[in-house]
Amino acid sequence: MKDAILVVNAGSSSIKCALFSCENNDLKRIYQASISGIGTHTEFKVSALQRAGKSANSLLHQQDLGDASHDRAFRALLAWIEQRDDGYCLRGVGHRVVHGGTRFVEPVRVDAEILRALESLIPLAPLHQPHNLKPIHTLHAHQPDLPQVACFDTAFHATQPTVAQQFAIPRQHTAAGVRRYGFHGQSYAYIAQRLPELAGTMPEKTIVAHLGNGASLAALKNGKSLATTMGFTALDGLMMGTRSGAIDPGVLLHWLAQGMSLTDLEKLLYHQSGLLGVSGISNDMQDLLNNPDPHAQEAVELFIYRISREIGSLTAALGGLDALVFTAGIGEHAALIRARICEQAAWLGAELDSQANARHAQRIDSPNSRLSLWVIPTDEEKMIAQQTRDCLP
Repeated sequence: MKDAILVVNAGSSSIKCALFSCENNDLKRIYQASISGIGTHTEFKVSALQRAGKSANSLLHQQDLGDASHDRAFRALLAWIEQRDDGYCLRGVGHRVVHGGTRFVEPVRVDAEILRALESLIPLAPLHQPHNLKPIHTLHAHQPDLPQVACFDTAFHATQPTVAQQFAIPRQHTAAGVRRYGFHGQSYAYIAQRLPELAGTMPEKTIVAHLGNGASLAALKNGKSLATTMGFTALDGLMMGTRSGAIDPGVLLHWLAQGMSLTDLEKLLYHQSGLLGVSGISNDMQDLLNNPDPHAQEAVELFIYRISREIGSLTAALGGLDALVFTAGIGEHAALIRARICEQAAWLGAELDSQANARHAQRIDSPNSRLSLWVIPTDEEKMIAQQTRDCLP
């Protein structure tokens, strides 16, 4: 039997999974699974990616699970894995866990005590942490002897200096955990590993732009996180698909004083703002780029403006800039957005090769550019698989 690792990313209404073979420590994605519409109309699909005799992304399994809960949906996935006859034996499971707090700054094997500690962090990430932990509970009940590893979105940013993590608030609140944590850590960790492979060496001062429906920037000093745009929650920083990003806290006080409920405020900031809120049309960048409506164009302009301002801020934190990397859905596929951001970064010495950018080449800077400019697809699942493998005996 050949060893395999399952990677699980559980959200509020979906579970995304990938199965990796790990023969000779070489990780290869074999299957991709998705469970969508949990609690309403739940659909379970599995596709093959690198299986002998099958074409890439060929659909292997499709199942209607009705209004299945997280537990029932994940059990359906486990049942499918158990009935496979492909020569792979599940060696361990790696879970994306959004919040590690101040204690968990690297991946960790999960036992009962660790699980209780992760549950205690739910108040720091109430919209994500409970859903991340549900499959861990299910698997522990179903296969208690199967090793599980928690991999944290916040862990990559633990290298930041204290001054980059603090808010200007009374010290007792900082001591209670109210500080800047940063997120998208698996994506940044992957880029920090991949960039030196492509460049030959890790640039000393790098900004990585993780631009998708969720968006953030991170300043890397010699591959380690020095500063990032997200803070206490994944709501802070850049304008996103439906999230507001940074906003004057006085605005929030104003809305609360006007009678807005906490539930409505949360809904507005997380689900009704960002590209969707400004445009009134869509949270999809490609939709907005193709739409001549002035509000659509205004949303795009604000997105670019906020990123450009934050690039300046992170460059100041780094004391200069050597490389700018674009990744995630918008970063990897929206050539016009990359071009506009690089145009705004001309003061830093960024000069784009427009033809390379148009074809989404890996390196998109011109010979005269003082910065190296990159487009590097991220792979958070592979990063979690690697971290999980390294935690297993």
